[in-house]
Amino acid sequence: MALRVEQDIFIVRQRGREVAAAVGLEHQDQIRVATALSEVARDLLRIVGGADVAFTVADARGGRSALWVDLAPVRPLPEGRYEPQSGAVARLLDTLGVSSSEGDTVVRMSRRLPANTPPLTAARLAKLRAELGHTAPASALDELATQNEQLIAALDEVRGQRDELARLNAELEETNRGVMALYTQLSEELEATNRGVVALYAELDEKSAQLRAASESKSRFLANVSHELRAPVTAIIGLGRLLTDPASDPLSPAQAEQVELIRSSAADLLSLVNDLLDLAKAESGRIEPEWTQVDLRAVFGQLQGTLRALTTRPAVKLVVEDPPAPAVLRSDEVLLSQVLRNLLHNALKFTERGEVRMRAERDGDRWCLSVTDTGAGIPPELHGRIFEEFYQVPGIDRRGGTGLGLPYARRLVTLLGGTLELASEPGRGSTFTVVLPVGEE
Repeated sequence: MALRVEQDIFIVRQRGREVAAAVGLEHQDQIRVATALSEVARDLLRIVGGADVAFTVADARGGRSALWVDLAPVRPLPEGRYEPQSGAVARLLDTLGVSSSEGDTVVRMSRRLPANTPPLTAARLAKLRAELGHTAPASALDELATQNEQLIAALDEVRGQRDELARLNAELEETNRGVMALYTQLSEELEATNRGVVALYAELDEKSAQLRAASESKSRFLANVSHELRAPVTAIIGLGRLLTDPASDPLSPAQAEQVELIRSSAADLLSLVNDLLDLAKAESGRIEPEWTQVDLRAVFGQLQGTLRALTTRPAVKLVVEDPPAPAVLRSDEVLLSQVLRNLLHNALKFTERGEVRMRAERDGDRWCLSVTDTGAGIPPELHGRIFEEFYQVPGIDRRGGTGLGLPYARRLVTLLGGTLELASEPGRGSTFTVVLPVGEE
């Protein structure tokens, strides 16, 4: 097509719309191509007096086909450049620019075809060219009327979009009001919850303070009462010993038996008093470990010699294995010996037949000191309760126990930085394991 006079602008616009429709562009894209083409045509007619217009279908970047429109100016463009008078033209198209081919300067624009457009074969293009060739160009008034119709349709669409946008804004505003109301409600509920939590923490702090005060009072009471009981109990034991002394006046068999019962009861009471004192001292935090390098071989040897005399049952054998060298850890020898003595004493006391075995094993940076017996065993559901104060396993002969030895032993092990563990089943005996860190060697 030739663009030479004002009338040609309308023809170029019409042809642009018809070609865009023929190659499969959607209605809105047809209007975009026609509008952009008429604006560029008007610019070129004003700047250089016209141009030759050609429509081409070819592949664009990305592999999709596109409609290309080349406008070759009849005279060279000033400075070889072209800028549309309307800045909105470039937004109507995919590309708009000036290219040079074989010395000619061409203003080129393009619009990609839809992805579902059927392939435009040579026969199809020839048919389209024939159909467009028989189409008579419209007059300027007809094209202007068509343009007005398109403008009205665009305005209707814009109005519809504006109404839809207003509706969406109203819905969004309503949603925002709901969100703000929900946020306010949640904030108030959260604030009320925070006040409740703060009040609960304050109550917990108060209860904790009361519990600490009660625990301290209990410890002081136990310590004071135990201390006051030790003197008279010790005196009772001493008097009983004097009464049964051969140098004293002889007692009848009944009197001797009663005095011996008094001495035994006083000894049990003194043991309970001593356990209470030890437990009160541990609870009050007045036990400070004296950290030294402890030789487990020496500790095991001393315990073996001390407790062998307690093995009064011929059917029970005390076995103390020598710890593997180097058997050294950083701990408090007195407290550690007290814990192991307690465990061994309990095992010997509650084992009718078999053996009581103490051994030590090194496990990385820990020592595992275990005392195993072949006694009655403890049900799994009672493993935690036996470490409670004054608790004793039902159905087992107490043999003068107070139920304070294991709680005290666990407190001492905790002070030494370790744990006291239990593995036991009814009929299979029990194993108490003291796990302690090796510490600095």
